[in-house]
Amino acid sequence: MDAVLDGIRDLLPVLRERAQETEDRRVLSAETVKSLAETGFFRLLQPTRFGGLEAHPLTFLTAVREIASACGSTGWVASVVGVHNWQLGLFPDQAQQDVWASDTSTRMSSSYAPTGKITAVEGGYRVTGRWSFSSGCDHATWVLLGGIIPPGEDGSPADFRTFLLPISDYTIEDVWHTVGLRGTGSNDIVVDNAFVPEYRTLSFNDTARCICPGQEQNPGPLYKIPYASIFSYAITTPIIGMATGAYQAHVEYTRKRVRASYVGVKAAEDPHSQVRVAEAAGDIDSAWLALQANMRELMDLVTAGTKLPMPLRLRVRRDQVRGTELSIRAVDRLFENSGGRALAVGTPIQRFWRDAHAGRVHAINDPERALSMFGRGEFGLPLNDAMV
Repeated sequence: MDAVLDGIRDLLPVLRERAQETEDRRVLSAETVKSLAETGFFRLLQPTRFGGLEAHPLTFLTAVREIASACGSTGWVASVVGVHNWQLGLFPDQAQQDVWASDTSTRMSSSYAPTGKITAVEGGYRVTGRWSFSSGCDHATWVLLGGIIPPGEDGSPADFRTFLLPISDYTIEDVWHTVGLRGTGSNDIVVDNAFVPEYRTLSFNDTARCICPGQEQNPGPLYKIPYASIFSYAITTPIIGMATGAYQAHVEYTRKRVRASYVGVKAAEDPHSQVRVAEAAGDIDSAWLALQANMRELMDLVTAGTKLPMPLRLRVRRDQVRGTELSIRAVDRLFENSGGRALAVGTPIQRFWRDAHAGRVHAINDPERALSMFGRGEFGLPLNDAMV
């Protein structure tokens, strides 16, 4: 695992140099994706039986933070594409075989908002519709799409599932023109009446109960963690990484900056700047330390075969949205303290600021939902949310 992290750190200067080009292209280059793959990054959460490393989630998240500190768009794509290898490990074995049997380096993108139409048919489902924000889809040959199966005529309740489709069943429409995370290529996925067999679907209710079909072939502790814990941290960690990159860029810039309004006074000598950078550093550290502690506790418990207590699962989601909030606050403070020259196109601070705010609007970062769940748990009220 150390070799993967070492490879990522060796790659950071290149990713940093490519950051503006990545933004201008609106998609990661094939060279960048190839370089990430060569470090072993995409195999970190992949089952060992398909050439994966089944690494501790913190190894994966540490790598994501490092990547995002060099280029926000690259960190975002790496995280969301990389975490899909973990999710596929929860699917029935035949679905895993479909994707990895002939090529264990196959990648998947996703779009989970249930915006399409799902119709139950014999042996599976018919899927039609448009799904947005599929980050990294140009570098994937399968996609994971969210969909709701309507209530059955037999009285069975509606079910929210993930549907796995090969690239032959969908098209990609280039619609990604945004102010932030411009390099992620998060385009639309369009599906027209594709058949998805039952075995290529996974219920979110099963992921919430931590009882999924893939655990039979992948019995390791990594695959016993709730989906909401892994996926939510795969969204917050790149934002912590962006805040880290903004902090590094700000400190380097401020050491050399002379404030024009104070006739030759170095910005680094301004006590107000010193306070602001300390506050930003504290927020970033708080976000990351809470994430680390929670993920270690989750893994320790599942490794010991202990059932995960609901208060811990609720705390994970609480600290996840708070981690995003703290990171955004840090980036804002650093941007505000950087002066007018930070507005120039190509400067890292304004790119990190835009990228972090773009990541913040992901649905998993909505604080009210996660904080309300935590409050309900504290007050002993019932919980009916699969994203915990």
